[in-house]
Amino acid sequence: MPADIPGIHHVTAIGSDPRRNLEFYTETLGLRLVKRSVNQDDVSVYHLFYGDRGGNPGTSMTFFPYPDARQGQVGTGQASAVAFLIPDGAVDFWTDRLVDAGVDADEPRDRFGDTVIPFRDPDGLPLELVARADAPAGDPPEGPVSDEHAIRGFFGVTLSLSTADPTEGVLETMGYAETDSDGSRRRYESDGELGYVVDICEEPQAPRGQPGAGTVHHVAFRTTADDQPEWRTVLQGEGLRPTEIIDRKWFESVYVREHGGVLFEFATKEPGYTVDEDLESLGERLVLPEWLESRRDEIEAGLPDLSLD
Repeated sequence: MPADIPGIHHVTAIGSDPRRNLEFYTETLGLRLVKRSVNQDDVSVYHLFYGDRGGNPGTSMTFFPYPDARQGQVGTGQASAVAFLIPDGAVDFWTDRLVDAGVDADEPRDRFGDTVIPFRDPDGLPLELVARADAPAGDPPEGPVSDEHAIRGFFGVTLSLSTADPTEGVLETMGYAETDSDGSRRRYESDGELGYVVDICEEPQAPRGQPGAGTVHHVAFRTTADDQPEWRTVLQGEGLRPTEIIDRKWFESVYVREHGGVLFEFATKEPGYTVDEDLESLGERLVLPEWLESRRDEIEAGLPDLSLD
């Protein structure tokens, strides 16, 4: 068996207006734009990567912002919420900050002993801030949020499923263990420091999720290059159909749609976002993988301006 999965590598979602997306995630949430590229399957659309100072695995939220995207519907077969980790002393700061920024946010609530602030991004994507005393110091970026209050990375994701058992079996194979439950919500945890929580909500009466702006496209989990081929074999043994290993330039990926319909990715840590840019200049220019570089002029001409006023 390959080594257990320690947690989330990145989460990719669908947005609409790319400049609004950039402004929200960098200026409101204080994340750093660590990679400015394109959707390798549709080069007319940006792929924007946000994270800590270096975009380390476990911190990277990424987006395909389609300017003409239709609104999606959050429902079963999707990750229905993405949770970020903040220090336990930062709740008041973030509650006030979201209100001051006019963000659609709910009052803080308790979940399994943690304070959780639910809110939505400008496209309606459900997000959460989870305050924990054991939040690591991490490597926050310079920006509008001080290190004291900064988002550290992912806490986890919530999966909405019409039937939970098959997905729970896959998570257990990945090394997650059930640690708590409350009604229809069951918590699974790995032993990583970031992105180590997957909550499953079994909602048989909920509508099926529909892709579009404001929905998660896929959840990527951390693995190693050595273990990745073994994970393909394990996933096949679970009755799933993983892709071949795909070179994404900054990591290698295997994709699989698990039994409940959620698209999982198994992504490697290396080579990382600094393979083609210096740490200090991450995200400042459009970066393309080598196989798209010959089309740079065409690609740049088809992309909207990303500069913020």
